[in-house]
Amino acid sequence: MFTTLDDLDVKDKRVLVRVDFNVPLKDGRVGDDTRIRAALPTLEALESRGATLVLMSHLGRPKGVDEDARMRPVAARLGEILGEDVRYLACGGPASQEEQDFVARAPHGSITLLENTRFDPRETKNDAGLARVLAGYADVYVNDAFGSAHRAHASTEGVAKLLPSAAGRLLERELKALGRLRDRPEHPFAVILGGAKVSDKIGVIESLLGAADKILVGGAMAYTFIAAQGGSVGASRVEEDQFDTARRLLERADEAGVKLVLPEDSVCAREIREGTQTSVHPSNAIPDGLLGLDVGPRAIGAIREALDGARTVFWNGPLGVFETPPFDAATVAVAQAVAQLSAFTVVGGGDSVAAVNQTGLADRIGHISTGGGAALEFLEGRTLPGVAALER
Repeated sequence: MFTTLDDLDVKDKRVLVRVDFNVPLKDGRVGDDTRIRAALPTLEALESRGATLVLMSHLGRPKGVDEDARMRPVAARLGEILGEDVRYLACGGPASQEEQDFVARAPHGSITLLENTRFDPRETKNDAGLARVLAGYADVYVNDAFGSAHRAHASTEGVAKLLPSAAGRLLERELKALGRLRDRPEHPFAVILGGAKVSDKIGVIESLLGAADKILVGGAMAYTFIAAQGGSVGASRVEEDQFDTARRLLERADEAGVKLVLPEDSVCAREIREGTQTSVHPSNAIPDGLLGLDVGPRAIGAIREALDGARTVFWNGPLGVFETPPFDAATVAVAQAVAQLSAFTVVGGGDSVAAVNQTGLADRIGHISTGGGAALEFLEGRTLPGVAALER
């Protein structure tokens, strides 16, 4: 059992909040503020109870200080959304002396956003010294960064051991929704998995074989399954070292009575480029030189049919090269199909969530997860260090 905001006394106290503001930047501005908005219930709850907030997050994967990975645009966007000033200081990192002095001067009731946690190499090493500096910024700690909860870093695990700690509203909501999927899904339970690599999804497929009724596979990972069965996939991306694994998963699905559905046809082209010439071919008979870049119309129809009557649906990963039209068609179509269901639906993973947002259907999804990798590890049954550190 993990502690929540309701277990903390924060009145007139400083609260260190680990948020997930790892957002895309474009021309010096936040390109998509979904993750910032996801943190608002926690921030507003703490503010309303008289807390002074110190926020921290990573942004990208910088190797030390990186001018293109500073948190300034994030602070600006958060301030715009909240309609109040968000204190920020460009500096060498969250534990630099200038940042420590800046935090010490924070007025009561203010919000301060620290510099990118990964500017300090000790962050990803879960360094005890860095955790002590961060813990010195506040009286209590709240983790609301589900997308980083599977990382044992100084800002997600180390500091939680040094302060009274709790889960924020977003983290709490994520664990409840995903726990419902993992432990008590209502049947029929359909899973849609996309993305590039079978190797990224082995654990979750193995775990869900004991719970799901149907697993619908798309994306480049489908071609590894198809090629492992002897199909011709042209120049499509495959993981030859995963052929044995793919065959084993297909056998296990058959033994468990789970329908593991591969795309019957594919939209193909010679290159990944908007406006390029495309053609549709059976997924197991793609001509030499062509890439399978999206599932085809028959496959989309099969997915829609498989979802019909589902009571629980989990979707993670795009079904094609979503970022390059026209190879986004299947992903958008599935977003529309999932949104129309009378079921408990959970969508996770960047491109899957982007498709739901792009189609304007986010409010028709039961839960949109902010953590693709963390969600998969949770469903696999793994311990998430950032969550374990909050347990009573």
